[in-house]
Amino acid sequence: MSKIRYINMCIVEFGNIFGMKPAVAFNYLKRYGGISFIDKCYEAEHQLSLADAMADLTAYCQRHGGTLG
Repeated sequence: MSKIRYINMCIVEFGNIFGMKPAVAFNYLKRYGGISFIDKCYEAEHQLSLADAMADLTAYCQRHGGTLG
């Protein structure tokens, strides 16, 4: 899977978990560094289960001021 497709899938799945439309999920993830995290850690994260990747993404955003989770 390409990095762009993976990042898009993560945005959509994050939105599904927290009841957000993809555009809202994107804005949240961008604000709290989640998009950058996925981009920088793609090589490791795309090898994990989607549930584990979402847990990592949620925890990362929380450490950077996000309140979801």
